[in-house]
Amino acid sequence: MTATHIPAAPAPAGPATDARALTGKRRIAFASFVDENYLPGFLVLLRSLALSNPAVCEDFIVLHDDLKPSSVARIRALHPRVVFRRVDADHYETYAKGDQDNYLVRKAYFILDVFRIRDYDTVITLDTDMVVLDSIAELLSLREGLAAVPQFFYGQHKLNSGLLVIQKEYLTDEFCRKIDQVGRSGSYELDKHDQGILNAVLDGDFVRLDARYNFVKRRLSGDLAVPEDTAILHFTGRHKPWQGGEAGYDRAQERWREFDIDDAELHTAFLTKGAPHRDLLVHYGTPHVERTGDVDTARRVALAHIGTGDYQAAVDIMERVHIPVDEAWPHEVYGHALLSVSRYAEARAQLLLATAAPNRAATAFSRLAQIAWVHGDDETAQKYALQGLTVDPTHRASRIWHQRAVGVPAQQQGSAADQLAHVAFYMDRQGNAGDKLLPESVRLAFDQDTGPRRWHPVHAHRLFDEAALERVNARRGMVIGGGGLFIPDTMPNGNSAWQWNVPDDLLKRIEVPIAVYAVGFNAFDGQSYRATRFRESLRLLVEKSAFFGLRNHGSIEKVRAMLPAHLHDRVRFQPCPTTVTRQLVDGWTDPSRREDTILINAAYDRAALRFGHDYGHFLAQMAQAVRDLGDLAEVRCVAHSLDDERIAFDLRREHGISLPVIPMYDFDNDEIRDLYARTRLVIGMRGHAGMIPFGCGTPIISLISHPKMAYFLRDIERPEWGVSVHERNLAAVLVERARDLLADHDRTVADLHGRQQELWKVTQANAAELRTLLGG
Repeated sequence: MTATHIPAAPAPAGPATDARALTGKRRIAFASFVDENYLPGFLVLLRSLALSNPAVCEDFIVLHDDLKPSSVARIRALHPRVVFRRVDADHYETYAKGDQDNYLVRKAYFILDVFRIRDYDTVITLDTDMVVLDSIAELLSLREGLAAVPQFFYGQHKLNSGLLVIQKEYLTDEFCRKIDQVGRSGSYELDKHDQGILNAVLDGDFVRLDARYNFVKRRLSGDLAVPEDTAILHFTGRHKPWQGGEAGYDRAQERWREFDIDDAELHTAFLTKGAPHRDLLVHYGTPHVERTGDVDTARRVALAHIGTGDYQAAVDIMERVHIPVDEAWPHEVYGHALLSVSRYAEARAQLLLATAAPNRAATAFSRLAQIAWVHGDDETAQKYALQGLTVDPTHRASRIWHQRAVGVPAQQQGSAADQLAHVAFYMDRQGNAGDKLLPESVRLAFDQDTGPRRWHPVHAHRLFDEAALERVNARRGMVIGGGGLFIPDTMPNGNSAWQWNVPDDLLKRIEVPIAVYAVGFNAFDGQSYRATRFRESLRLLVEKSAFFGLRNHGSIEKVRAMLPAHLHDRVRFQPCPTTVTRQLVDGWTDPSRREDTILINAAYDRAALRFGHDYGHFLAQMAQAVRDLGDLAEVRCVAHSLDDERIAFDLRREHGISLPVIPMYDFDNDEIRDLYARTRLVIGMRGHAGMIPFGCGTPIISLISHPKMAYFLRDIERPEWGVSVHERNLAAVLVERARDLLADHDRTVADLHGRQQELWKVTQANAAELRTLLGG
């Protein structure tokens, strides 16, 4: 395929820390116009949406002119992400024609108000006289145009009322003006059968959906049964089910009454659904637990809180119920929650109870091993990990903790006074390749000797206790760096709420100079910290540090926003040392020749935050991209971690494409650098699938699913080297940009070297200051 020309993407609009603008992640919302007369129908609509699509929880915009506070409360009880927007009632008569039904006039204005929405990429309108009976996943995956069901009785030219799927190219001032002009001119027909004004504007130019997504009641005249594949049933006409209904439609109205239930009945029914959305599970499960004390529901709600990083909320919900001694799974989840807020003794007690059940024992033993390892008790950690493996020899977490516990720490070879303490996340064997390389890269920025003679390792995830404090204070300084340590959930703790498990009172007693070096703020779009604890720990760390350098300006802005103004100037730029690898590695030589390959990396941790509803789109686009990129070079998959291999599996299963997989998670650091230096182009989703090859002098294109990717590209003034995983024309964009970068490879590499030189200047300037602070 020959791609059409696609211009280089400009830098995203908005602040440098606007995650949505940087990742391009699609925001989807439902919208309805609601008044007091139609409120009963809207409440039923919300219940039906939750019960028929339990995994769907997007914002729901409620447009209204004057809802009572009690009505607002009833709506909020049914949906956790309601957005109320009041419309101007004075405009209701703008489009009035004769003595038509006031609700139709109001709804006509509602249509204009929907098209005024600017903060969503896709808006799905639902009438308050609808019920949702089946999956609407197809509607959520639509990416183009304005979609609706054609009218059944009046031909295919007009769209039917009620359901619209509107993409952002229609959510514009220009389109609003068109609607307003037609509405004010009166050149339309407003009746109970159509959208009047909108039909006049579109003149048949809309994406046609199957009738199952807006199946009108009139098709069931004579009391016909609702077809089984109906996704949305629409009770058109004047006689609504909550008003007594209409003769001849009893079987249809019976489907509506299935959802005319009270909140307690809704909660009970929802909790029987499989794979529910976390927000809905919390919203319905919490009052259910308060009302019933149900232990299993409390466990499920706690797991939902853990999944979103709200560990204290998980503890709180488990503390509301009495857990029988023999209920292993709730004990295990409660122990997990307590562990995550650093209530270790209580967590240990809960997890020991959970080991009694064979189906939960391996997980419970692995968490007990984790607690022991966090406290530096390797012997006990090894014992618990072996017990977990005895129960389940395939249990990966138990194997990881066993490997950590039996690993022999590097022994000190020089004097403590000559060493720097180094707080980092030291990656396990077969762990993330980027994180494996990071600690050594940080050390290279200070000293070519990266071994134990010059460095004393402090694993960030181990509890920083009195013994650790004594060891650190015996060194000449402390360096904190080696990854995106400002993230709440990789190894949660209640002491700092970020990755270094350090209590405030011990941080205050560190006497040697502290250098925070190239740390990143790694929260995903839609992910949050336990704000108060994190801010307190962060502020103390900044106050204690002699040098506080973050690896991109996006992280700098995020962190400064959490600090008082007088500390802002302490936060400065220090690029990730992987981005200047060619300058740091002693004796580095660029490759005399490169392999004719393109390496592709995709990441799957926190997949819902990365892809939203667009994974199918992403995979299909990547399938096309791989086919087309194959005309430029051999395409291979490079896996930083085991999970990264999924793209190869999914492309083979869904699209019949086979990719060779390079298991970089098994590589040592020299092998990682060597592979990235010898390829022609890397298309990567992980942060260090961009930064490491860049540092080795290899051109990159970033698949942006996390703000940090865009942060880095902004810093090097090459935003066009990135493309969102949500990009509508992802395949074409990737292929054209790859072709451009490869067409004159030498020129591209020279440009990259120039970008790298700017980062090296910053690194050298900081190094001069650090030598004064830390010596060496």
